[in-house]
Amino acid sequence: MKRLGAIIAGGKATRFGSDKAAALLNGRPLIEHVADGLREQVDRLIVCGRAWPGMEWVDDTPFPDMGPLGGLNAALLYAQQNGFDTVLTAGCDVVPVPTLPCNLADGRAVYINGHYLFGVWPVALAPVLDRHLRNQDDLSMRRWIALSGAQAITSADVFHNLNTPLELAQYAAQQTNMV
Repeated sequence: MKRLGAIIAGGKATRFGSDKAAALLNGRPLIEHVADGLREQVDRLIVCGRAWPGMEWVDDTPFPDMGPLGGLNAALLYAQQNGFDTVLTAGCDVVPVPTLPCNLADGRAVYINGHYLFGVWPVALAPVLDRHLRNQDDLSMRRWIALSGAQAITSADVFHNLNTPLELAQYAAQQTNMV
């Protein structure tokens, strides 16, 4: 079972006010922390929605500025074209990255309840999502989850979605206090 890892990083970061992926956490860009958490779980890693030095990347598909679904669609199509069975996704702004299941029960997609971008998606969904995005303008991740039949799973991990510089600073301070 070949797994592609995909960091969803094409957002505009309007709440953050600057490039969220490049924001420093413990002296390293946030996207690098996410990449470290994914690398040990996948056979190859890509970034969706933007270029990042030292990593392979793809444009959101079918169009830019489609939010997370454009990145997921790009990852699924890339996986389909390159012989992968599943895509493991993570947003560029949520840490730490959990360990996600290797095998999908009954072939359905799974995502971590409350953190929709942490998911494992079968490549068989590639044409379904691509058609969904090309034929209407509903970019809701929740709507896609319902349409795809993805199942929510729970995780004991505590995640931090870093949408503002203050949230990043608070998380960094928390990490420093734990050392």
